[in-house]
Formats: sequence, C-alpha cells, structure tokens
Amino acid sequence: MLVFTVAANMGLDKLEDIIFHVDHGALTPTDSLIHSNSAAIFCTIMMIAIYESIYFMNELRKSVEEKEMLKRESLNAQLNALRTQVNPHFLFNNLNTLSSIIPDNPKQAVEFVQQLSKVYRHILEVENEKSIPLKDELDVLRAYAFLLQTRFGDNIDIDINVPNEKLNKRIVPLSLQILMENAIKHNIVSSEKPLKVNVFAENGNLLVKNNLQKKNQVNESTGIGLENIRNRCRLLGNGEVKVTESGTSFTVSIPLIEN
Repeated sequence: MLVFTVAANMGLDKLEDIIFHVDHGALTPTDSLIHSNSAAIFCTIMMIAIYESIYFMNELRKSVEEKEMLKRESLNAQLNALRTQVNPHFLFNNLNTLSSIIPDNPKQAVEFVQQLSKVYRHILEVENEKSIPLKDELDVLRAYAFLLQTRFGDNIDIDINVPNEKLNKRIVPLSLQILMENAIKHNIVSSEKPLKVNVFAENGNLLVKNNLQKKNQVNESTGIGLENIRNRCRLLGNGEVKVTESGTSFTVSIPLIEN
C-alpha cells in the first residue's frame, strides 16, 4: 500500500502538470504539502476500501461454508442416530416374523430373507449419498413393504403408484423408509383398523399419504425423522417438505430433485 501510494501520488502530480499546467515549483511548501497529502489520502482510502471489501467477502464466504458444513455434520449425526434407533427394533420384529413363517412356508421365508437383505444393503450403500435415483428408493421401498405386509398381513395396504417418467428424478435417501416407519409407529394397525399407505407423484413432488388413526402414546413423538428429511431437502435447495394433516389423513410431500 505504501509503494502504491507513493507511485500514485507522483503519477497524479505528473497528470496534474499535464492537464492543468500547474507549476509545482511556484507553490508554497504548505500548498505543495496539501496537494501531495490530498492525493495520498485519497489513494490510501481507496486501497483500504478495496482491500477491506475483498477481505469481508472472503470471510463471509468462509462463514457460510463453515455453517453449511456444520449443518451437514449435524444431519449426518441425526441420520446415524435414526439408523441406530430403527435398525435393532426393525430387525427384532422381522426376525420374529421370519421365525413364525419358516415352519409353515419355507419358500416365503427365503424370499423374506432376500428382501430383508436388500433393505439393509441399501442402508449401507447410501450412507454418504446426498440424493439417489427415485427408482432405487422405490425398489427398496417395495422390499420394505413386502416385509411389512408379511408381518401385518391384510392389516396393512401399501400402494405405490409412480409413473415411469418420474423414475429418473432423485430424492434424499432413506426418506421413504423413515416415513413408512413413522406411519406404523404412530398409527393403529389392526384388522378392525387397517392402515392404508399411498405413495404417488404430484406436481414435481413425491407424496406419502396414510389414513390417520393415532395410537394413544404416553410419550410424544420427537419428530427427529421428519425434521431430518426436511433439513436434508433444504440443504439441497430444491424446495420444502410439506406436511398436511386432516382429521382423516396424514400426508408428507417431498420435493423431487432434477437428475
């Protein structure tokens, strides 16, 4: 900055001589000092303003990047916590179902193990993915639905109706499994009150809708699963997750991501 100020000051003096034909030799020392300092102060302030602006923008960018990184780490921690909570409970229920069908229907038991393996393999494969093809998520959802329908029988009805042209879109991983698990966790599933879940596409979103028949739960839901899906979609910047609850139904709308 010092080198620039001296050079600019000398340059402005020369420019002033050429344009205004100022005879610096005729100026008094005080006038010469004022002229020289005015140019120097102007140049210095200009350089400081440019430097501080660049520095401020760089610091702002770093702050935003650090904030986004912390958000992603927090979301990954939440997702890992969800896996830790869901997997043992989910595995326990499915092993009980498997033990009950092995004596009566060994062929169905083999298919049950294959579908269970498919679900767990998917959980491991998408651990570090921000989004995956909708087709892959729906394939795993069908495997997950097979396990649930084997477990609950006619007490649960899962209908997946998504047109082929939507399958090349992307979606945040494990979102559909989390929503399906939430539907079962918070609603009655019985022969008197069968649970019906519909998965379909509408206006660039994927909707998961179930009839509402809440359980009488002692502990209120933490909502961590749904909030995790919301935050991951928000970080991808592709729209907001919308939740609609009426007296008879509960619907979650997840934005689909362009491939």
